[in-house]
Amino acid sequence: MSTKTFARVAMIAAIYTVLTLCLAPISFGNFQIRISEALTMLPLIYSPSIIGVTLGCFLSNLIGAMMGLNPTGMIDAVVGTLATLGAAYCTWKLRNVTIKKLPVLSMTMPVIWNFVIVGAELAFLMMPENVMLGTLIFGAEVAVGEIVAVILGYFLNKVFIKTKIFD
Repeated sequence: MSTKTFARVAMIAAIYTVLTLCLAPISFGNFQIRISEALTMLPLIYSPSIIGVTLGCFLSNLIGAMMGLNPTGMIDAVVGTLATLGAAYCTWKLRNVTIKKLPVLSMTMPVIWNFVIVGAELAFLMMPENVMLGTLIFGAEVAVGEIVAVILGYFLNKVFIKTKIFD
């Protein structure tokens, strides 16, 4: 990895972490609009961002748990990070599959991964008596915020393409 790529990856991780922690009241829990998740659209245009977004998610969840901001605690540092890694990787792999020039399948990856994995995590922690129902409820709540972040991320990518920041 070149120094330039390493610096970009580190900046992505830092921006993700700062956004998540500064907006902690809306970044954690079952009703969350994690604005930093807009960065999960970066793999559409810059594959090393997979590492940056994953690292940023890990740091956010870990620091959030240590500071008492993340109600799911340390488990989210592992489970939530795996959801982000899977989503970012699938976003990158499906980037060339388009419908009317729109990478719809890629854009659904963060929504689906977070619905299933974070929804199940929240269900296991908050509704252990009925994990399946909890996954559907909490997953849907998380997915709503994720849709907002993904749309924001798509338009943010358009700005990044125009500015050629990742060329």
